[in-house]
Amino acid sequence: MLILLPPSETKSDGGVGSPLDLDQLSLPDLTPLRQKLADALVELAADVEASSAALGLGPTQADEIQRNAALWTSPTAPALSRYTGVLYDALDARSFTRAGRARAAARLWIGSALFGAVRATDPIPSYRLSGGSKIPGFGTLRSLWKPDLTEALLAEADDLVVDLRSGTYQQLGPVPGAVTATVLTEKLDGTRSVVSHFNKHHKGLLARALTLTTAEPKDVKGVARVAAKSGLRVEVASPTELIVLTE
Repeated sequence: MLILLPPSETKSDGGVGSPLDLDQLSLPDLTPLRQKLADALVELAADVEASSAALGLGPTQADEIQRNAALWTSPTAPALSRYTGVLYDALDARSFTRAGRARAAARLWIGSALFGAVRATDPIPSYRLSGGSKIPGFGTLRSLWKPDLTEALLAEADDLVVDLRSGTYQQLGPVPGAVTATVLTEKLDGTRSVVSHFNKHHKGLLARALTLTTAEPKDVKGVARVAAKSGLRVEVASPTELIVLTE
């Protein structure tokens, strides 16, 4: 099972790993595009105004530009500890046992506008680039990553893929046949609506359950069984969609 997580705008600083070495990342077929994007980000960082416009940054976010300026020289950390925020708080990778960390290394991947996708253990620096950003001189990130990212992910996935990425990151490299999750809130009168505030939290809980289970689900029904066993309220909507319900 391959579990695809979304990245996060917020990232931890620092790290104890050596500076970025693209040859150390998974999916080596993506290295040429990663190199071009990383070089472009560093060059763009020399122009604060242009960087702010391209990356959608406000006047108080100059530190994000500095992160990009130091992309090739700053220390790295495993991707799973680099990304932070609501989903990663719910995933709570720091509490994993040794067996849990081994399953995370085998199952968890994280989408990335800069790297396409990285394995949980891949060493990456802190950076700023969102899926909807557009670097001057390049097309959209969607046009850059397709179809290479899709092909790389399909080559890595030999059975079930659970794609928990947000729509923007799914579009960078769609995975046909992947199981997705939709989080809905159910009111007392039975009506349902799409969740915004708790969406990432519940996807983080689902990712945790799927990471730590000793089961090997092969389809959406297997994913639902693992989720239900962890305490989540779920329904199978279709062969490729799981509904996660919250009140």
